[in-house]
Formats: sequence, structure tokens, C-alpha cells
Amino acid sequence: MGKNDFLTPKAIANRIKAKGLQKLRWYCQMCQKQCRDENGFKCHCMSESHRRQMEVFGQNPNRIVDGYSEEFERTFLEHVKRSHRFSRVAATVVYNEYISDRHHVHMNSTQWATLTEFVKYLGQTGKCKVEETPKGWFMTYIDRDSETLFKERLKNKRLKSDVAEEEKQELAIRKQIERAEQMVSASEAGSSDPEALLQPNLEPGGKVAFSLGSSSKPATREGVQSSKVVFEDVETEKNEKRSKTDVNSGKSGGGSALDELMKEQEKAKERSNRKDYWLCEGIIVKVMSKALVQKGYYKQKGKVIKVIDKYVGEIEMLDSKHVLRVDQEELETVIPQIGGLVRIVNGAYRGSNARLLSVDTDNYCAKVLRISSKNKNAL
Repeated sequence: MGKNDFLTPKAIANRIKAKGLQKLRWYCQMCQKQCRDENGFKCHCMSESHRRQMEVFGQNPNRIVDGYSEEFERTFLEHVKRSHRFSRVAATVVYNEYISDRHHVHMNSTQWATLTEFVKYLGQTGKCKVEETPKGWFMTYIDRDSETLFKERLKNKRLKSDVAEEEKQELAIRKQIERAEQMVSASEAGSSDPEALLQPNLEPGGKVAFSLGSSSKPATREGVQSSKVVFEDVETEKNEKRSKTDVNSGKSGGGSALDELMKEQEKAKERSNRKDYWLCEGIIVKVMSKALVQKGYYKQKGKVIKVIDKYVGEIEMLDSKHVLRVDQEELETVIPQIGGLVRIVNGAYRGSNARLLSVDTDNYCAKVLRISSKNKNAL
């Protein structure tokens, strides 16, 4: 076995010594070689390979230094974005984490001589929020892409919801005003024109009956031919029949009045629970964002684990277990098979659990049966 073979004690000791992080001043970036002491660094500088690299550096030094500076800045910001994206952290802590990799771009090969200069540069360019404290320099990463995108979307959503609420309120006020005007006009017409209270009562055989509002018995006139019927409006006849049935039902127990009251309550419940946001935790959705096609998340299913500001959800993908933050406009609900469990996410029964009975794809609707069990799908 030779003196410097792979398994000799000398070679093993050299590998152990070279495994850790050495001093920065004994590192040659051009040759990407780390020396353990000053004598070794001096011998390296006198070597032929180092001289050739220095000749290349001497031909265009500014270009090489700028290249190392750009690579150092890019990798440093990527580390901050990955490890301390939403936190305020000391610059020395980030730098120590960054240089733990032996093959990183060293700062002595860049245009910045110290970490303080580099941190000030990040603050001046607006890439990080920099603060000087008695404990040192602190920095906060500014994620401009996702931050501005989410803020603009949330702002637009709030504006749209406010406008929709104002329109609904104005429409309700208009309907109330119209109803009040109709009631006032009807009361005035009833008090000024007694003939308006006459209600025709058509009977088979050519008889015409008039029901007076002030008399208890109707006055009838016989012998009038069917061709001389005074009221021939079909809608009036339908309204009279409907009023008769309402009176009869009121006498028998008020079933139709109860139905009307239940319908009104259902409509009021629908109006109060109908919102422009529908995300809720625990449901399964499909990502439809075309911006995520290259990442492999397009048309992939995930579970909503958190809802942010009503319109943005944190989605845990079912296959990769990755967590994404996606707006509800780029999501779709997942409809299970017939008989599966669903959750109603909008409308009168918002938040209720149900079982899917049938799906009408032509009319974009489905028939469900409300239940109380929990589920992971949505309708």
C-alpha cells in the first residue's frame, strides 16, 4: 500500500480535516480549493493551475466578480425565501446557515467586503427590509410576487362584495317603497270609488254575480246571455279562484298560508347565506390555475387545511403532500360518486352535510339529502 493511498491513516486524516468548514481567507474561489493553513494556501498560489486561473481572471476581472456577486445574491435570497420567508431574522444567523454548505460562493470573491455592506445593499434595492438594532442587523424578506398578488386580489374581492351588498340593500329598499306605494294607491282607490269593490262571480248558465264590499248577500241578475258577459278577463277569473281557495284553506286550517310563510323563510335564508366566497376547511378541491401547469399541480386534487381572508385557501395536495396557497377563483369543488358525502358550501344550507342523490349536468344542479355526518367533499 502506498504512502498516500485512499485507506492510509494520512489520507483518512486529511479527509476528516477537509470535511468541516475552513477559514474563508484560505479559500480560492477561482480554483474552488480550500486550504487548511496559510502555508498550504501559499503553496497553492504558487502552483501552475492557480496561475492559469489568475491569467483568465486578469483578462476580464469585472465580469468575473459581477458573476460571482450575482450568484451569491441569488443563492442567498433563495435561502432566505426558503427558510425565513415570513420572519424577521438576524443577518448573521442567515449567513451562518448559508455558509454551512462547503460549495457556496464565498463573499471574498464578490463586490462586498463585509456582510454589513451586503445587507445595506439588499435594503437599498428593496429586496429585504433591513433594520439596525443594538443586537446587530435584522432583515425581513419581501416576497413581492405573492404579496402584491394576494393583496390586489383580496382588495378586489372586498370591493366587489361591498358593491354587491350595497346593490342588494338598494334593491330591497326599492321593493319596500313600491309595496308601500301600491298599498297607498289601493286604499285611496277603495275609499274614493265604491264600484272598484265589485267582484264578478261567473257561474255556468249565463249568470253574472256581483259581490259588494258593503253587503253581506250577493245580488244576482238572471236572464243575461253568455255573449253579454261583462268581465271576460281570464286572469281575473284565475285570481278569483285563487282567492276562493285561500279562503277555504284558511277556514280548514291555513295550510297554504303556512306554505307561503315557509317559502318566505327559505328565500330569506337563501339571501342571507348566499355569499361570493365559499371556501371552508376540510373539503376536497381541484387546482385549476394554469400558472401551476409547469409545477405539476394543474387539475390535481387537494384538501383545504386553512382559509385566509375568506377567499384564499392553503391546499395540501393529496399526492405530493405539498402545501399551496391558491385563490378560490383558481379552484373547483370535487363532486363524488352518487351516494357519496358532500358539504353544501353556499346558499340557504351553507355548511350543512348531505348525501348526493343525483346530478343534472345539463342544468348544472344536483339533488342532495341533508345529513349530520362529516364529509370531505363539497358541492
